[in-house]
Amino acid sequence: MLTKSDIWKLQDAKAKFSEVVRRARAGEPQHVTVHGKEAVAVVDTSRFDIVAKAIRSGTMRTFLEESRKYRVDMDFDFDRPLPMDFPEPRLGSKRGKKK
Repeated sequence: MLTKSDIWKLQDAKAKFSEVVRRARAGEPQHVTVHGKEAVAVVDTSRFDIVAKAIRSGTMRTFLEESRKYRVDMDFDFDRPLPMDFPEPRLGSKRGKKK
């Protein structure tokens, strides 16, 4: 589960990069934000390799099998809302206006 201590502002991540790397190597992915939005994640290479291999293979089955093989604990937050859950209202629409 992502905690507040796993999220870094870019300038803080640069200043404490050794700490960011130490935590990532300990199995805690570290997220870095730019202007308040998530930009990148720093992860241990074994975790990255598993995901990269699954992406190259193109199947979810391979991804799950590889995750189990290396006992990687993947934390999926399916309850977290996505931007598509809250579409932006369309402003300035000329629909319905009569001239």
